[in-house]
Amino acid sequence: MSKLRGLLALLSVCLSFVVCDVVQRIIVSPWVKLFPSSRISVLGRWINTMAVVVTLPLRKIGGASIQFPPRIVPCEPGTLILLNHQSVLDIPLAVKTVEGGYPRIVTRARYRRFIPLISHMVRLYQYPTVNPRANPRDVLKMARVMAHEARDSDVPMAIFPEGTRSKDGGIGTFRKRGLMRVLKARPWTVYVFVVDGYWKNTHVKDFFSDLSRVDGRIEHAATLEWTDSGGDTTAFMDQVREVMIERLAAMRSEGASDP
Repeated sequence: MSKLRGLLALLSVCLSFVVCDVVQRIIVSPWVKLFPSSRISVLGRWINTMAVVVTLPLRKIGGASIQFPPRIVPCEPGTLILLNHQSVLDIPLAVKTVEGGYPRIVTRARYRRFIPLISHMVRLYQYPTVNPRANPRDVLKMARVMAHEARDSDVPMAIFPEGTRSKDGGIGTFRKRGLMRVLKARPWTVYVFVVDGYWKNTHVKDFFSDLSRVDGRIEHAATLEWTDSGGDTTAFMDQVREVMIERLAAMRSEGASDP
């Protein structure tokens, strides 16, 4: 029965992607092109709707417990969101941290093609893309492009500094090259969040398992100021990682003590 519920939840999400892809292409995208001054507000409302569309079937049909974060991130330039990465659900969670707009999320390059709704969304929202398997020269080029886009972005940037989803739910090693260039691009107010409870459902195929066992949480771990673009980025990134490690340990300790 649990696998059937997971299948039905996944089918509902896939159907929603197809329908919303059409709406996005024929209504949302033309609207922001015709009325560019409304871009942030319209795209903000749309992507927040998509975050609900993705998670609602998993909650109502699959029985997953998915907690949205507090909306404490202002939609302003010079705002950076850093999250650990446990599953595909981290993306809608990142979206829900922003009040009155949306974040530009650094995304895998492979998501630009062949995925209903998502591929067009990557282009529509101008997400910076990375390919971890690229050769060193291309990786360096992508890091430069990301830094340029971060400097000029009029909405928050969101980055998963581990670069890949955690296999055990812990805080992995940061891939520092891209984040280093982003930090050097401008001063930032950095909002650090920690998610937990999703790492056993890392990929879409894992939704076929018992979703009712998913008990996801997200917490705001810290707000840090990065004011010196010429400062020690390595020390700052190490500080962020330690904050994530400490908060994750606290979340798990609190969870273990709950009756």
